[in-house]
Amino acid sequence: QVQLVESGGGMVQAGGSLRLSCAASGRTFSAYTMAWFRQAPGKERDFLAALSLTGGSTYYADSVKGRFTISRDNAKNTLYLQMKSLKPEDTAVYYCAAARAVGYLPHITYDNWGQGTQVTVSS
Repeated sequence: QVQLVESGGGMVQAGGSLRLSCAASGRTFSAYTMAWFRQAPGKERDFLAALSLTGGSTYYADSVKGRFTISRDNAKNTLYLQMKSLKPEDTAVYYCAAARAVGYLPHITYDNWGQGTQVTVSS
C-alpha cells in the first residue's frame, strides 16, 4: 500500500485560494491513479477530481470544475489540489486517495486514503 499525508489546509476568506498537497510514500507513486475527495460535517464524502498516472488525463466534479486544478509531481511523490474562488460551501475535510488501477477515471475505486486536512472558508 501507499501511505498518504495531506497538508496545506487552513482558514481562508471567500474568494481566496489554497493549495493542498498530498505526500505519498511506501510504493511507486507513479503507479497510482490519484484523486481528491472532501467531506463536510454531516454529509457524505464527495469526489472532487482525479488524475491519471502521468497526469495526462483529469476528471472533475461539476461543483469544482473551473475552480480547482489537480496535478501531480511524480518526481516528488506529491499530489496537489489548487483551489481558487473558494466559497463557504467548500468548507470540509479534504482527502487524497490512491488506486493501483488504470482506466476510465470516473469508474476508478480508491483503496488508499490519507487522514485529511481541514479547509474552512469564511464569508
